[in-house]
Amino acid sequence: MKIGYPCVNESLDCSSSTTFRLASYSEARLLENVEKNLACLRRILEYNLEHGFLFFRMSSGLVPFASHEINTYNWQQHFQLTFKRLGDFIKKHGMRISMHPDQFVVLNSPDERIVRNSIAELVYQGSVMDLMGLDSTAKLQIHAGGVYGDKPAALKRFIHTYHTMLPQEVKARLVVENDDRLYSLRDCLELHGETGIPILFDNFHHECLNHGEPMQEALHLAAGTWHPEQDGVLMMDYSSQAHGERKGKHTTSLETDLFREFLTHLNGLDVDIMLEIKDKEASCLRARQVLEELALV
Repeated sequence: MKIGYPCVNESLDCSSSTTFRLASYSEARLLENVEKNLACLRRILEYNLEHGFLFFRMSSGLVPFASHEINTYNWQQHFQLTFKRLGDFIKKHGMRISMHPDQFVVLNSPDERIVRNSIAELVYQGSVMDLMGLDSTAKLQIHAGGVYGDKPAALKRFIHTYHTMLPQEVKARLVVENDDRLYSLRDCLELHGETGIPILFDNFHHECLNHGEPMQEALHLAAGTWHPEQDGVLMMDYSSQAHGERKGKHTTSLETDLFREFLTHLNGLDVDIMLEIKDKEASCLRARQVLEELALV
């Protein structure tokens, strides 16, 4: 079992997603920002290794405007060696990597332009992992998308886009996450049945939206969609409800008692856990201590 946190390390004085305004785009600005972002990513990975955090979600913003038509520079070739060195570090230390494109990535949109832009973004993020030499257990995590007043039709659009428009290199990395309002685990299982796409399980979203499946059953249903060699062990997001806030708002800090209780539902299942909790590596440290106490890492 590996544990980690997404994108931002609050203990370090750098960001791996520095950017600039589209109106001020230039190749010089692009190169300057990518260089800073990749240097910061290296620092984050080194920090994570030191603290035993072997699961990390890289920022979508490593390369500003990478999927935008304005960016025609061959940044892949320019930073080829840097990406390879990052990938070598990740592989040497047995780290697991994911990326989670922003909310504008919607494969079931009725707007063809949005779908095309979504695919371009997925191709960019997949190419980052390819440049690092990571195998297909490094994943691109998306949501099923919108409902648009007709969920069956929306699901059919997702399935059609998957089969007819997605490059194979994207399909090999793509996973779909159950969400807290629109697409439940059951809906994602339907998508899996039609596409083979693995389900990245979110425990908190399942608590918000489900069809009565107990947590242990839900975990095993999601894990059954992952091919052990091609996909690796189940990836999941973990969080809990923020007290006194709207339903679905993530907690600021890990509640260790709730985390311990959740772990009882694994019942021997191996998972890699991404903490979607606001204080990032601080909660990750406490979670790892719990896992060490229970001999799960």
